[in-house]
Amino acid sequence: MANTFGKIFTLTTFGESHGEAIGGIIDGCPAGIELNLDTVQYEMNRRKPGQSKIVTQRKEPDEVQFLSGIFEGKTTGASIGFIIKNANQRSNDYEHIKDAYRPSHADYTYDKKYGVRDYRGGGRTSARETANWVVGGAVAKQVISDIKINAFTSSVGKIFMEKPYQEVDFNNIENNDVRCPDAATAEKMIARINEIKKQGDTIGGTVTCVIQNVPVGLGEPIFDKLHAQLGKAMLSINAVKGFEYGSGFCGAKMKGSEHNDIFNADGTTTTNLSGGIQGGISNGMDIYFRVAFKPVATIMQAQQTIDKDGNIVEMHGKGRHDPCVVPRAVPIVEALAAMVLTDFMLLNSFKKL
Repeated sequence: MANTFGKIFTLTTFGESHGEAIGGIIDGCPAGIELNLDTVQYEMNRRKPGQSKIVTQRKEPDEVQFLSGIFEGKTTGASIGFIIKNANQRSNDYEHIKDAYRPSHADYTYDKKYGVRDYRGGGRTSARETANWVVGGAVAKQVISDIKINAFTSSVGKIFMEKPYQEVDFNNIENNDVRCPDAATAEKMIARINEIKKQGDTIGGTVTCVIQNVPVGLGEPIFDKLHAQLGKAMLSINAVKGFEYGSGFCGAKMKGSEHNDIFNADGTTTTNLSGGIQGGISNGMDIYFRVAFKPVATIMQAQQTIDKDGNIVEMHGKGRHDPCVVPRAVPIVEALAAMVLTDFMLLNSFKKL
């Protein structure tokens, strides 16, 4: 099972949703980085369950305990070990799926692959694993502190924030529960999520991420293209169904004369349909991309499914689940983007030695 992310700046994780704890080891972090642990905890608070009425009501403090690799507030260059205790499991909520597979979940494929399955909250396949990623991303952000990474909810269902990212005030992202920086659109999104929740259903949406102050030269021209690694990271997030950067799929509708970014004398471009990446390498312009999330698979309605013996059975969702995963996904998107960029920054540093 692949449990390690990255090449130089790496995160290896462990744990299950209803186990004693989850956690990880960060390797490759340079020595001498001043780490603000309050900032790490702030990022965890953005992701944790129970933070508002429109997310799962599982109450987890998600307090990070660092075990190694930090001395007197600075990284030592050694492995940074950490754990996050699970404090609010309700494993009985999952007894009804002990021998049955939830539609559109990893239950069936995991069981067929490994022959054993921790059905409590999805076990290792649970989105609770992403708490580890936020720790790794919070450390990575402090390694590359000059690079600014901001993600926000840009759509919920058919409700879209039409404002282009260049006009977005990132200071407004945390001003509402849905993390949409446009207040009027946020109200509509929240109302829609509450409506869907009352129906016992779920809804999807998109997260947009903008990365600024990126130096020219991150990424490789063949297999380790910067956008390919960002795409891999985002598609690793639970419930993600799509990734596009720059003009994305809209670029397929355009002519080359419309799509080409014309250079200025200083190397910047008059437009940025490339999304800050050309030939797999950052060009110094803003990197921006969008991540699509499906509706959460667990719904509070009766559905037909099969059990482990192949019998057709009826299942009704139970437990505490997000009616829309998008608001809590915002810090996860930022975290993975930070780890990808940190990895490439360190790779460039090694190449210059």
